[in-house]
This record gives sequence, structure tokens and C-alpha cells, in this order.
Amino acid sequence: MANRRDSRIEPSFEGSPRAKSSDGFSVSEEDRVVPANRKSAAKRKSAKAKSSRRGRDRNRRGLVSVFGRLLYWCFVLCIWGGIAMAGIVVYYGAKMPAATTWSIPDRAPNIKIVSVDDQLIANRGMSGGEAVGLHEMSPYIPEAVVAIEDRRFYSHFGIDPIGLTRAMVTNVLGGHFSQGGSTLTQQLAKNLFLTPDRTLERKVQEVLLALWLEHKHSKDQILEMYLNRVYFGSGAYGVEAASRRYFGKSARDVSLSEAALLAGLLKAPSRLSPARDPKAAEERAQLVLAAMREEGKISDKEYKVALSAPATRSPSYWTGSENYVADTVMEELPDLIGDVRGDILIDTTVDLTLQKLAEQSIRRLIDESGKKLNVTQGALVSIDDSGAVRAMVGGYDYSTSQFDRASEARRQPGSAFKPFVYMAALEAGRTPDSVRNDAPIKIGKWTPDNYGGKYYGKVTLATALAKSLNSVAAQLTMEVGPDAVVEAAHRMGIQSDLQSNTSIALGTSEVTPLELTAAYVPFANGGYKPDIHFIRRVTTASGKVLYENNGGSAPRVIKADIVGMMNSMMTGTVEIGTAKKAAFNWPSAGKTGTSQNSRDAWFVGYTANLTTGVWFGNDDGSAMKKVTGGALPAQAWHEFMVAAHEGVPVRPLPGTWKSTPSDTVVPDEIPSADNSQPAPVPQAPVGQSSAPVAQAPARRARPAQTVDADGFDMPSDGGTTASVGHPVPPGDVGGPKKRRQTSILDILGGG
Repeated sequence: MANRRDSRIEPSFEGSPRAKSSDGFSVSEEDRVVPANRKSAAKRKSAKAKSSRRGRDRNRRGLVSVFGRLLYWCFVLCIWGGIAMAGIVVYYGAKMPAATTWSIPDRAPNIKIVSVDDQLIANRGMSGGEAVGLHEMSPYIPEAVVAIEDRRFYSHFGIDPIGLTRAMVTNVLGGHFSQGGSTLTQQLAKNLFLTPDRTLERKVQEVLLALWLEHKHSKDQILEMYLNRVYFGSGAYGVEAASRRYFGKSARDVSLSEAALLAGLLKAPSRLSPARDPKAAEERAQLVLAAMREEGKISDKEYKVALSAPATRSPSYWTGSENYVADTVMEELPDLIGDVRGDILIDTTVDLTLQKLAEQSIRRLIDESGKKLNVTQGALVSIDDSGAVRAMVGGYDYSTSQFDRASEARRQPGSAFKPFVYMAALEAGRTPDSVRNDAPIKIGKWTPDNYGGKYYGKVTLATALAKSLNSVAAQLTMEVGPDAVVEAAHRMGIQSDLQSNTSIALGTSEVTPLELTAAYVPFANGGYKPDIHFIRRVTTASGKVLYENNGGSAPRVIKADIVGMMNSMMTGTVEIGTAKKAAFNWPSAGKTGTSQNSRDAWFVGYTANLTTGVWFGNDDGSAMKKVTGGALPAQAWHEFMVAAHEGVPVRPLPGTWKSTPSDTVVPDEIPSADNSQPAPVPQAPVGQSSAPVAQAPARRARPAQTVDADGFDMPSDGGTTASVGHPVPPGDVGGPKKRRQTSILDILGGG
């Protein structure tokens, strides 16, 4: 028993397979309740778990430490960045003028030009459109602009941090600049005060100015200023100019689809202009409409209707012949009122309906006959008896050529100049019944042939003018002298330099259509030379009159009896002469003209209501294909005058003249065709014959309108005496040409 009590199990060493007792019994590891090595493994696992937890805790504490340090340094950097930004703001802000001196600069003045019936002709000036109040313009315009350009416009304080952050993220992710973070207020600040330079200094100043604008002005005021100044492409500054430019209407009348197009232009005005890329403009407008729908500015129905609207098609540039008038008005304006310092309204004399009729006539004839007859350009001027220009077309298409052929192009008038030759002859004592021998003649080295080589023998001056006989015009010029013809033309209104040589009888000196037409006005109004003008009145936006044309006094430049004789003769041009295509149911008169090789074709004619001149030709002076003044010019004149006189009471031409046997001249004093120098013709006082009487058919007295002279006499330096008693020039004809080089043989072929 003692041995049993003393007997005990000896612990085995780790790793022994079996332990033995003193009495010989052994116990395997499998017989144990808890094997020794498993207990050890559990301990080891427990230790490893504790160690792993301690590692994870250390890692967690490390990450927290890293993030903490990162946040700390970010905070530090933000503080220093803020300090640096504040320093930059202070630095660049200090370079700006004191805020107390800041003020909104005056908007560039607009010049609104309207017709005699108050229709818009053009807007000119830097803005190109009048200022329109936010409450006046279509409500779709501001809604569209805010929806696409600055959705939080009414909630931010001039700078939009949310929009700026979104733009930065988008640009970084996209890898390129695709969005801007500027608000409408910032854009206005840039437009008002700053240059477009992309520098840090300009951006800082833009922010400061935007904050100042928000402080000084309401949101609606800022938006209104923005819309009236921002650039919409194609030369249009401000929403009114853009609406006129692209849609031909006021900003007050713009539809939803049109407002979307305007708002879409602001991203890239030049690139997205419908004048340049209509498809791109339309695609951008659709994005604007979608933005408006998202913002709840329009309903789904309005959105669908706007999408179905036809695309806008705009001409490449300002177009329409009325722009020739606007250009002329702008040239005259400084002499009338000086510098333009604010918005002004110019009332012109132009009738826009007549202007459109004139343009349509010129373009239709060129479209129909241009290629066949080699005609590319035309011009028309119409002036009433008071000198007011009622219509002026300076070319086929203003959008392709802004050169004004009506007022700037000097061309040879051909036989359209002959009325001044005959007028000088009448003032020297001839009458419409005076007779000359229409036959081939030689004056020095010059032989003025008739058009087509046809001659009529003994003819009256009335017949010679109606049929535009060159030989008779040359004879009359030799009789009265070229200086007398030049003086008569200048007295009537020709302003260009005229060469005092015998070839002037056939219109070799160049003139503009405007001045030639103006020089015919005294024939239409009874002998008075009015001031030719386009502008009736200039007023400020508030209605203050800056200039007004009151008509004034028109001097008499031709006596009433001469007017009667000239009108009697030039009526024959329309009735039996070269301009029969021009005749219509009004008493009318005029003269055709065709320069050599049909380089220029003219017809200038008049009624007691209007004087209208028409020219056709080519800018390069190339010849047309047998186009004469009695063809295209007479047709255009007829179309225009018929429309212009519709519903107007018929009036006779002024002045009377009646043929009597004592008024005729025997042709035996006329130079023969073989004479190298004409014989002198005795001069007689005005109104008397200068040679014995010969039989000629009597002419009937024409109806006349009495014109009161209103106390005006002939000018002392331009009266009839200046055309009387002029010596006959030598036989050599010609003189230096100042403009186009023309030899003596390069003389007009008639008209």
C-alpha cells in the first residue's frame, strides 16, 4: 500500500511517446484527457492571436496617425494657401484704382437709322443695337441665358464655388479645358472693365469687380447690363443687335427657339454663329432647351414645339441695299452733330418700300440677263424735287460688296451728259426747233460717229436730242464752247472735275450716278438746285433734337423758259427716242447714255414727282454685250417709277414752250462735214434766234406747272451770261484725263 501511495506518474519529457509508472504501468498520450502537445499548440495559437491583434491595432493606430498627419498638413497648407491667396488679392487689388472711383462705363452709343415711314434701316455703332430693358425683351431670352450659362445666378454672391468646383473636376477628369466656372457677373465685369488676357492678375481683378457689382446692383440690373453688352457673333453686340442680325426682328419679339439659339451663341459666338455654321448653332440651341426644361423654365410641350421649329438660316454678313444708305448716313453724321456721345435716332428721307423695289428690279434684271449680256453690277438713285433721296441702291448685293457704286463709282455718262450741252446751247440763243445737219463731221483729228453709223441729215435740236445724235452734240459744243458746257453742268449739280474739251459733248468725263441724277433735278422742279440730303432729323434717345433739315432756300440755276424747252426736248426721248421702254402713264422725260463698247449703260429720267437715275456695268470696266441705256437701265427705271407713282395724282412737267416759225435756224451756218474747224456762230441774247428763219414743223405747247421763283435769281457767277459769247475753241480736240486713260478714238458710241 505504501508503494501505491508512493507510486506516481513521472511526467514525461516533451516529445516522449509514453510515460511509465514505478509499478510498470505506462500511459500513452492518447490515454490522457488533454494531450500535452495540443495544450501547448492552443497556447501557441492564443499567443499568436494576441500578437496579431496587437499588430492590427498598431497598423490601425499607424493609419490613423498618417491620416491625421495628412489632415494636419492639409490644414496647414490651406492656411498658408489662404494667406498666399490673400496676399495675391491684396497685391493685385492694390494695383487697381480705389473702389470709390469705380463706376459702370457708358455703353457704346447706338445709332438707329430709320426710314421716312419709321421702319428700321440699320443699327450702327459699336453696339449695333439699342438698349432693351429686361422687362421689354422676350422673357425667354434671360431665362435661356441663365439656364445655360449660370443656373445659380440668383442665389450666388457674384462667385459660384459650387460651379467653380464642378468645372475644375470636369476639366481635370477630361484632361482638357471644357467648362468655365465664371458667373454672369464675372463675365460682365470682364466685359465692362478688363481685357480678355488670361492672366492671374486679370482673374483676381475680375473676382473683385464681380463682388463690387453684386454689392452695387441688383441681379436684374446685372443681367440687363450683360444682355445689352455681350457679343453674339457676326458683329452683333447686345441682344437687340443680335435679334435684328439673325432674325430680322426686335428682341421684344423673339420666340423660345430663337432665344435658345441666342443663348447658345455665348459659349463661342463666332464659331456657333448661324451665319457661319447653322448646324452647330442649332445643336447648341437644343442643349439650351434641354437645360431650360431641366430647370423648370419651360414645359415638355413647349420643349417639343421649340425643337420642331425650323432651323435659322442667316446671311453671312449684313445684307440688303438699305445698308448702302446707312453707310452714307454714317459718313455725313459727324459733319452734322460732331462726336456721338449717346444713343441717337436718325430719321432719313429714304422710303424703305421704294428702296426694296429698286433693289429687286436691279437684281432681277442682272439675274435674268447678267450671264447672257455680261452684266454684273447696277445702281439706282431716286431723288424728289426737294433734294431728298428716296432710294439708293449701290450694287447688286451689299453682303458681297460694300462698295457704293451710286455715290462713289465715277463712270463715263455717255450721252446722258448731253442735256447740259443742249442747255448751254439754249442759253446761248438756240431753241428746240433750231436745225443742224446730222452728217459725218471731222473736228480736228476727231470724227464723232453716231451710234450704229446712221445719220439723219437736217434735224431739229429736239430730234437730235431724242435720237441722241453725236454729230449734232459735238457741233453745239464747238459753237458754245466746252467751258460753257462745263459751267452749265457744274451749276446744275455735277461736282466731279470735268475736262474742258470738245469730247465732253459725248460724256467722256466721269461722274457718279448720285451726282448725275441730282443734276437732273432742276429740270423736274422748275429750275431750282436743292440740297441733296439723306437725313431729315437727328434726335437723342430722350427726344432732344440735335439736327433738323428744314429745307432751306434752293437757288434758281436755270430760267423757267429754258426749263420748258429742255423738258419739251427730253420728253421726246421717252416718247419717240431711245428710251421708249421707259414710258408709262405719267408725263416723263430723260436721257439715255452708253459709253464706248457698252462699258456703261445709263438712263436718267424724271417726272414732276421723282428724278431717278439707273446705271449698269462691270466693276472692272469690261464691256457688256451691246447693252445700251435704252435697254436694261430703261427697264429698271420703268419698273421702279411705275411702282413709285402708284396712287399718286398725275402732275405735268414744269415749264412751257411753244414752237413758232421765228424760233428756227437756217442750217447754212452749220459747219460742213469736211471742215476741219467749224465756222463761228453768231451769239444772240437768250430767247432770240441767232440766224435767219427756216421752215420747220411747229411743236405744240406742252402742259406746264407754274413754279414760283420765290425771289430767287440766277447766281451771279453761274447765270446765263456765263454761257453766252464764249469763243469757238480750236480744231484740235481733247485734253488730259485725270482718271481712266482714254484716247481721242476711245469716244462714246452714242446712247
